Amino acid sequence: MLFTLLSDPINNWPFFLTWVLALLLAITVHECMHAWTANYLGDPTAKHMGRISLNPIRHLDPIGTVAILLIGIGWGKPVQINERNFKNPRLGSAIVSLAGPLSNLGIVVIFLVLIKIGLITSTVLLPIFATIVLVNIILMVFNLLPIPPLDGSKVLYYFLPRSVDIVKLEMYGPFIILLLFFFGRGLLGFLISGSVSLISTVTGVPIIDLTPF
Repeated sequence: MLFTLLSDPINNWPFFLTWVLALLLAITVHECMHAWTANYLGDPTAKHMGRISLNPIRHLDPIGTVAILLIGIGWGKPVQINERNFKNPRLGSAIVSLAGPLSNLGIVVIFLVLIKIGLITSTVLLPIFATIVLVNIILMVFNLLPIPPLDGSKVLYYFLPRSVDIVKLEMYGPFIILLLFFFGRGLLGFLISGSVSLISTVTGVPIIDLTPF
C-alpha cells in the first residue's frame, strides 16, 4: 500500500509531499548527527566539509535526491570520517554510525511526546507529525541492518574479530541490499511494522492510524 501511494504522486500529492518533507528532515538530522558525533570524538573531517549543519542541501546526494522526488524514497550523502583521529578507531566508528539512527529515534520521541500530551490536535498537523514519526522509524530500522554500508554494519564490525576481512564484506553489501529490496520486502515490512507496533504500544500513540493513508 505504501509503495503504491509513493509511486502515484499525482493522485496522492498531499501524502507524497508530506512524505518527502519528512524524509528530508530525517536524512538531514541523521547525517548532521554523524558529523557532530565524529567531531565530538576527535575527527573534524566532516566539520571541515560543512556537514555539521541542519541545511538539507549540505546532506543531499544527487542520485538520492532524484529518487526522493521521483519515488519518495532516497538517501543522503554519506558523512566522511577518518577513523585514525579516534582514540579507539573501531569504537569511534561504531559510535558515529549509531548516532544517525539514534537521532531518528530522538525525533520519534519528541514528536510522539507532542502528540501524546495533546499539544498537536490539528487535523492538518497531526497526520504530518505522524508521518514524520513513521519516516524516522523506517530510516532508523533500515540503517540499523548489519549490512554494509548501512550504519548497523559499522556497529557489527566492532564486535567482529579483527581477523575478519571487512573489505570483502563491504564489497558484497550493496548486492545484499538490492536483493533485500527486491526479494525481501516481506522481511523489511515485518521489521518496520513490528517496530511501529512496539513504539505505538509503549507510547499509546496509534502511529499508523494517524498517518494519511
